[in-house]
Parts: sequence; C-alpha cells; structure tokens
Amino acid sequence: MKIKYEDIESNYSRKVSHEHRKKYAQFFTPYPIAELMAAWLLKNEHLKTVLEPAFGLGVFSHALLAKKNDLVIKGFEIDELISSEASQHFDGLTKVQILLQDYMYNDWENKYDGIICNPPYFKFHDYDNRSMIAEMERKLSCKLNGFTNLYTLFLLKSLYQLQPDGRCAYLVPSEFMNSDYGKLVKSHLIKTKTLRHVIVFDFEKNIFDDAMTTACIILCAKDNYSDSVRFTNISSFEELWKVEKLIADYPKTSIPLKTYKMDELDSEAKWKKYYQDQNGKKFKSLVPFSKYAKVVRGIATGANDYFTFNLSKAKEFHIDEQYLLPCICKCTDIKGQVFNMDDFELLKALDKKVFLLNATQAIDPNVRCYLTKGESEGIDKKYLTASRNPWFALEKRPPAPIWVSVFNRKGLRFIRNYANVANLTTFHCVYPQNNLFSDISIDLLFAYLLTDTARMIFEDNAREYGNGLRKFEPNDLNKGMMIDLALLTSEQKTAMENYYTEYVKTNELRWVEKMNELLNDAFAC
Repeated sequence: MKIKYEDIESNYSRKVSHEHRKKYAQFFTPYPIAELMAAWLLKNEHLKTVLEPAFGLGVFSHALLAKKNDLVIKGFEIDELISSEASQHFDGLTKVQILLQDYMYNDWENKYDGIICNPPYFKFHDYDNRSMIAEMERKLSCKLNGFTNLYTLFLLKSLYQLQPDGRCAYLVPSEFMNSDYGKLVKSHLIKTKTLRHVIVFDFEKNIFDDAMTTACIILCAKDNYSDSVRFTNISSFEELWKVEKLIADYPKTSIPLKTYKMDELDSEAKWKKYYQDQNGKKFKSLVPFSKYAKVVRGIATGANDYFTFNLSKAKEFHIDEQYLLPCICKCTDIKGQVFNMDDFELLKALDKKVFLLNATQAIDPNVRCYLTKGESEGIDKKYLTASRNPWFALEKRPPAPIWVSVFNRKGLRFIRNYANVANLTTFHCVYPQNNLFSDISIDLLFAYLLTDTARMIFEDNAREYGNGLRKFEPNDLNKGMMIDLALLTSEQKTAMENYYTEYVKTNELRWVEKMNELLNDAFAC
C-alpha cells in the first residue's frame, strides 16, 4: 500500500526531537499548499527538470510526481537525518537525486525548468551570513543587506537558476516585504521581471505549527506572458480555490485582484500597501511621525542578567545605589499608560529589577569586585560589551519622556514616563522634536498617541508575525504617518489637553474616546 505523505511526516516527527528540527528550521509544508505550488510548476508545458533546494522529506516531489511521474528531480539537504529518511521513500526512483550538500554553495552552473521550495528560516545571526552573502554578491553582481535572512538568499539563487520559460514557487515568511533587508530582494524581483503572484496567508493560526511567522507564496516565471504582479489574501484553507483559479488562468484571471504593473511596484516601500487596506487613507492632513518625534531603541546592555539589579541583588554584592541607574527592564512591569515615581518606588519595593549597573566613574571597591566577577565570567568578551570602552559603560540614552512597545498584539502601547527613568530595549524611546515653529507640547503629543486613530494609522507600517503578533522597529515609527497636530485649532488643542488631564486623574477611557472623537471629526475623510 502506498504511504501517504502525511504519514511520512508524522513518523519522522515522532522519531526526531523538536530541538533537532528547530536546529535545522524544519517547519513542514501542509500538503494542500505543496499541491498548489506544484500545480504552478506543472502548468509549464516544458517542465522536465525540477530543483528542490531544501528537500526535507520531499513534500513537493511527492506532489509533483503524483501528477507527472517522468520528472527529473534534484534535491539538496544539509541534515543527514532527514535526508536518510527521505531517501527511503524515494528509493528506486532513479530520476530523483537527493544530495547531502549545502544548496547555497553548490550547483550554481545548472538551470531548471521548475524550482520549488520551503527554505529554512534563519535570521542573519543564525547562519554564516558573511561568507554566504559574499558568495551571493559575487555570483549575482549585486549588493545585499548584512541583515538579510537566509530564506531570501535561497529565493535569489533559485531565480538565477531558472531556465527560460521556467517557473519558481517559494513558500516564505511575508516579513521580507515589509522589512529593511527585503528592499534589495524586492528590487531584484522587479528588475528581473519574474514576479507574478504574491499570495499572503492571513490565517488566525500559523501555517507552521512551530513557527511564529506569517507566510506567503511567491510565484515567479521567467517568461514574457505578463508584466503584472497580482496580490491576494487567503484567510483559510477553504479559500485555496482562489490560488487554484489564479494558476489555472495565468496569464489572465477572472478573479478581481489587486494587480500592479511591474514599474508601479516600489521596492523601498512596505508592500503591505499592495495587499492590505491602508488605515491612513481614512484621514486627511497626515505627516511623518518624524516631524514631531524621533524614535530610537532602548538601552542594549549585551548581558542583561549581569547588568540589571534589584534591591536584593544590590545588597548581595554591596553595591551602593549611587552606582545604579533607575531603569525599566521588563515591559510587563508597566501596567498603565502613565508611569510616575510612585509606580517606580512600588516596583523597587517589590524587588523588581529596576536598576542598571552604572560604574564608569566608580572607585568603590565593591563595584570593582563586581566588575572583576564579570570579567571572570567573560561578560567583557560578549558581542556588545567587547565593542565598548570600557566594556561596562552603558549606552548613552537620556530618559525618554515617552516609551512605545516593540511587540504587540492589541495595537501599539505608548507610556508617558513622568518618572524620568531609563529603559532597556523592551521599549523604544520617543523623543519629541524641538520645533521653534510648533507649540505642540509633549502632553498634547502623548494625548494623540493614546487614541485609536493614532494606533490605527501606525498599523500601516507594522511588521507582522504569526498569531497576530506585530513588531515595530524605530524607523517603522519614524516613517509612519500621523495627523498633523499643528492644524488643530487653539480650542481643539486645549480640549485635547484637558481630556488628557482628566484621563490621568481618573484613568477613565471615556476621556480617550473624547480625544478620538475630536480627531475623527476634524480629520476623517
């Protein structure tokens, strides 16, 4: 009896530890997705040779061979364990070759009619990105960002290896479309004129059970049938018929889609705007947030366990409080949206870690003893500390009057820092700009940031991960849009500030709702 692919995967998962699969980024492709991607390749009437750059258990080869059994398939795999398992299931198929080699450093000279892949998801610090990026730049004569994730390098190499009229299907995280490192990748897709479809999966649950990332299918073709790129969203497996229809109809389509000419795509922009409705379009008079504030990340110590202190740790090592910098170290320690000295003193009394070692001017013997302890533990040799002089010096970050959350699921969270304490990278720092021609106070700016209107407009610039998780890097906020507060009348500004004062006194959300209503009345389109 023929073994189903799902059984092959479940058998492997039972035998192999989660740690091993995580080490090799083995997040398996659901078979219905693999069938769709295979269908894109199979619609190429010239399809004879196929490449699987990250073979795994061969899900794509199973899907392809079920429809066309005379294909010549070459697969690459770096994990001996999974390669051995896959080889058993393709034993006897002489046209399927599985090589235990790193795809990124091999096979550059060969071209294929079809390339299909769910590449490994490794961030720049999880692989030898220096040598690999150097290899890519040498072969492709292009310049790449040092923070490039591995999966995009797989995609670029595969596009290089496509035969004329060849087709490529990749299942990748959608984050490259909205990140800085993805700009060069998007530019290459536009330059080569190979991109045809982007299908973004907006499922409530992740496609990959273990991966915290959203996914999309990239369909490419090295043909002259189309100069358009179509974007579509899929919210459930029941909607996969849309992709089937796309593939069947190519290069035409009867499904209304967001379609753009190749020269209409902007590699510098976040591509969310091509497949998601933009909240900013609902409001007039928008300006970049950088007009009113600058966002930078919080303090990075390079060794939080060593540098952070609570009162009991300070007592244990006899570190006087004059050598400790008040600092918020955990996002979860901040409960409300206004933080003052009473809140700080409470955290301190609860023995929370709310201090950083601040020892640059220290001559105290107890501090020197603690520094010696750090050196004996190799703290001074860590990536960040080794680049500082002296190694225990803190980054210079004045306390920010406003903090903003880095990750969120329920929208951006802004905190007014009346306590004037520092913060680690758990928050970004928001520094209002000094503008001689603007009378926008910090409290008026913060009042705006409390509103649903502000958060909704910022969402246009978020980076999206799995299960509704969103992330903002500092420049996502700096380049994000906001209502131009300078256009508020004097009466409106006074009303906003009064509502904010009442909110701080009472903590009642009705005052925030009043601010939101005022903004909507004045600026909604």
